[in-house]
Amino acid sequence: MFEKILIANRGEIACRVIKTARKMGIATVAIYSDADRNALHVQMADEAVHIGPPPANQSYIVIDKVMAAIKGSGAQAVHPGYGFLSENAKFAEALEAAGVAFIGPPVGAIEAMGDKITSKKIAQEANVSTVPGYMGLIDDADDAVRIAGEVGYPVMIKASAGGGGKGMRIAWNDAECREGFQSSKNEAASSFGDDRIFIEKFVTQPRHIEIQVLCDSHGNGIYLGERECSIQRRNQKVIEEAPSPFLDEATRKAMGEQAVALAKAVGYSSAGTVEFIVDGDKNFYFLEMNTRLQVEHPVTELITGVDLVEQMIRVAAGEKLSISQDDVKLNGWAMESRLYAEDPYRDFLPSIGRLTRYRPPAEVADDEHVVRNDTGVYEGGEISMYYDPMIAKLCTWGPTRSAAIEHMRVALDSFEVEGIGHNLPFLSAVMDHPRFASGNITTAFIAEEYPEGFEGVTLDQKSLQRVAAAVAAMFRVDEIRRSRISGRMDNHERVVGIDWVVTLQGESFELTIDADHGGSTVRFIDGSAMRVTSGWTPGDQLARLEVDRAPLVLKVGRIHGGYRIRTRGADLKVYVRTPRQAELATLMPEKLPPDTSKMLLCPMPGLIVKIDVAEGDEVQEGQALCTVEAMKMENILRAERKAVVARINAGPGDSLGVDEVIMEFE
Repeated sequence: MFEKILIANRGEIACRVIKTARKMGIATVAIYSDADRNALHVQMADEAVHIGPPPANQSYIVIDKVMAAIKGSGAQAVHPGYGFLSENAKFAEALEAAGVAFIGPPVGAIEAMGDKITSKKIAQEANVSTVPGYMGLIDDADDAVRIAGEVGYPVMIKASAGGGGKGMRIAWNDAECREGFQSSKNEAASSFGDDRIFIEKFVTQPRHIEIQVLCDSHGNGIYLGERECSIQRRNQKVIEEAPSPFLDEATRKAMGEQAVALAKAVGYSSAGTVEFIVDGDKNFYFLEMNTRLQVEHPVTELITGVDLVEQMIRVAAGEKLSISQDDVKLNGWAMESRLYAEDPYRDFLPSIGRLTRYRPPAEVADDEHVVRNDTGVYEGGEISMYYDPMIAKLCTWGPTRSAAIEHMRVALDSFEVEGIGHNLPFLSAVMDHPRFASGNITTAFIAEEYPEGFEGVTLDQKSLQRVAAAVAAMFRVDEIRRSRISGRMDNHERVVGIDWVVTLQGESFELTIDADHGGSTVRFIDGSAMRVTSGWTPGDQLARLEVDRAPLVLKVGRIHGGYRIRTRGADLKVYVRTPRQAELATLMPEKLPPDTSKMLLCPMPGLIVKIDVAEGDEVQEGQALCTVEAMKMENILRAERKAVVARINAGPGDSLGVDEVIMEFE
């Protein structure tokens, strides 16, 4: 077995590999750029090597720099994680030439299956059903439009060396094809150093289901069930689960056996994933093979009990698989929610900055309940503009799908993140969505259920009443504390009243509070009552309560006259007033936000790549105005309506912050 391995990656996956290596008694070496000097993976590793400036193409994906770090550290093997150099055949060749083990598949398998065009040809030759498309390379936008017309719209434009949703666009007509081709090509070049593009038919209403395979170098191969990855946004997975709520055992077996056969056909060893599109009749079509560890591998580990990173290390060391297909049993259900540094209220645009508060829920592992958080950040750390915006993967396990979902709901409510925009509210909204709970999902779920984007969650009447009762009880505790501190009266019961009006989400609840040593009974004007118990103390930013014996977790922030409360994806201003204060509050005028309708504001911190218009131009609704690049993704900003450009305040190469004015209109 290896004594020392280098992790050629960063962030949560580097931390994940370090944990398993430590468990196996293997020393670890981290690499880091200037931006990651104080990163968590650097702190966790036994040693660390600096490899260059922040941009990945000047550090993490420069093979010569990584090889120098390997040589200088004396590492015997390298784990590439995912992304970066994980599917780079030249890197694997360099390791082989240096006598360093690659904790991944052989070079031949990477070349055969890592390239999406080649892999589809091999799958076709092996009689694997594939999605119709054009497997050759595409020269330019005109060529792309011609091919798309032959395949038939809608089409998927994809980077041959792509992954993680980078370099991928859906086109429904010639204009979108032309525009998507250039954006995909640009993203592919900047993310992978390879701008080759191909086109395939976009299958509508599909499910994205993938099979985890594990092979050794002795001819043994198994599959470890499937993962449902259909909850996607912009072709980037957001929520994954294992197993799939859609597959039956016969389909699972057929897909698994086909995946293993395909892996063996290219002499595959290590962990890998074969991705399929599955239609409503359970027909499945090969998409691609990822010759690396997947982001969503934890859900497979939770239902099989197999540590995939450990197996990869053992296979790379020449060991045979210690488990056979008959040993693989799927136990319970697992969910994974990807926590991204992005603002769901701004069309999920990237967010950067300092994590002023980062408190994940406590990790738990017992027979009925698992909470696991794979992360690469810490409180006080910086979220950089240079890398992927994913900062954590929150996973839960339960004996049933409904149990796993409920554990995830509580874990998401308990996850405290401040200082940056993040998608926790959206993840909570999905977990509570009836369609998701039913398992009736496709890759179009987000587009169909949130066609106008995410605007937050509106709680139903019962949920509002539960929050109102909880906040009223909390406010009473807060008032008692204030009265004691002020010394207004020795008997605080005379100071703190029992009649209150709680206003939230446009509704007001008149109520009374009857408190005792065990908690509070909150009575509403309609005669209903709720029992609230809690250990919350004023100043705590997380409140764990029980309302009528059902758990309720609230994120709490103090505002004038009440609290900012966040729960189940809702972000509420909750005011607690005396009846007279509530009466007067209805007379207060509403403060209106400033008018920015004649401005194009930068929606995220980023770099202006291109300005598509000039001062004096008349623009039409939907017309491209400019392109902003952030976190390796190009974002095209479009006109919301017909207007005339009055002034342009920024140009290509300018770095802008959130809400800086790019251009103004007459």
